[in-house]
Amino acid sequence: MNKKALIAMSGGVDSSVAAFLAKQQGLDCAGITMKLFDNEDIGVSREKSCCSLEDAREARNTADSIGIPHYINNFTSEFKKQVIKRFIEGYQNGITPNPCIDCNRYIKFGTLLFRAKQLSMDYFVTGHYARIEYDDKTGRYLLKKALDETKDQSYVLYAMTQEQLAYTLFPLGIHCKSEVRSIAQKQGFTNAGKDDSQDICFVRNGGYAEFIEQNSGLTSEGGNFVDIQGNKLGKHKGIIRYTIGQRRGLGLSLNKPMYVHSKNIKDNIVTLCENDELFGKSLIIINFNWIACEKINNPIRVKTKIRYNQTEQWSTATQTSRNTVYIEFDEPQRAITNGQAAVLYDGDIVIGGGTITNNSEL
Repeated sequence: MNKKALIAMSGGVDSSVAAFLAKQQGLDCAGITMKLFDNEDIGVSREKSCCSLEDAREARNTADSIGIPHYINNFTSEFKKQVIKRFIEGYQNGITPNPCIDCNRYIKFGTLLFRAKQLSMDYFVTGHYARIEYDDKTGRYLLKKALDETKDQSYVLYAMTQEQLAYTLFPLGIHCKSEVRSIAQKQGFTNAGKDDSQDICFVRNGGYAEFIEQNSGLTSEGGNFVDIQGNKLGKHKGIIRYTIGQRRGLGLSLNKPMYVHSKNIKDNIVTLCENDELFGKSLIIINFNWIACEKINNPIRVKTKIRYNQTEQWSTATQTSRNTVYIEFDEPQRAITNGQAAVLYDGDIVIGGGTITNNSEL
């Protein structure tokens, strides 16, 4: 009897090809699409077709062409609580959250993977570009970069547990994007040429500040811009509208380029600085999730990645408590941002990762 696999199908080309490859491997597959939000949750008219509904249609068309059953499950309540609420509260608390990481942690590899187990599936399959391997020496499952490093998504998967890794398959990890599109075209998938999603799925047109105010019912009050020395530079339009390293959209006329250096929620102040003042050599990672090992007893040399589109940088990692790691970079890094993820690599192996903070917040 064939092993059974539940495929997370978003309606995009990647998850569609992942479903096709899983079936090609001889797995007895079923596709599932998550309904994550209602129109009113994201400020879209009830009369208009929501993107999640359109994506579900694409996923069903692909499932039909492959010859596997397809289901739609409503996860709007979980998504609102675990992703949208965390996103809103993050900005309100002065950090810059990453909702894609929360979605992977709490929804895809939380609620949805649990659903796969309820359905007595042997595997859970997604269209992520990453690889999973079992290390006989350590007895641990390893999360590794995709072979196509231009599409690698291991950074947003750092929170996966050993149990989740053991249960999950990433068929696209050994393929490059051009191969994936070629497979989709050969199979006649209607989404073969569909663009990759870039923005936050539940925020329309990048207007995250307006989204936060509409969904929280709270207005982010204006306050002062100051420089590093505390000199007033002007008025900001609400602290949630700014993130570390930002230059555009400040609404100030200054005699030199200035960037967001830090945010003081208590006093409602946004501090600006010149570019060379944005660089720092250290950070603290909290809520660290270990993957390749259970802990480190001594400082180790690693490469650390502090944002999705950044190349990881050489650094020294020191574990300071069970779930806290101190990072010292060889070279100063620009715009280290509280709330974003820091992920540690040993070559193509993910050691683990967590959330960036700084000394003043501990």
